[in-house]
Amino acid sequence: MANLKKYWILALAVILIIVGIVLNSVYGNMFSAGQFSSNYFAAGDFSIGIFAAGTFAIGLFSIGIFSIGLFSIGIFSIGLFSVGLFVIARYKETLKK
Repeated sequence: MANLKKYWILALAVILIIVGIVLNSVYGNMFSAGQFSSNYFAAGDFSIGIFAAGTFAIGLFSIGIFSIGLFSIGIFSIGLFSVGLFVIARYKETLKK
């Protein structure tokens, strides 16, 4: 039980991936792309989904210029485990001074 406390986020991500694969095989149409997209896997300018990629992305795993999610990568990103390239560049700039 102690190991589960350490890896609850990883367990949640694996469970959501499995649920997404099952839903996609049963129901289909879980993928969308376009300017405004919202599905399990979404890609577009404004995308919302578990896996979202776009200019403005909101999802568990999100990649975009402005991204919000548990695991997010972008220039400006908000999340528990996020990598904001703007923040990294600013941090490196302050180290040089």
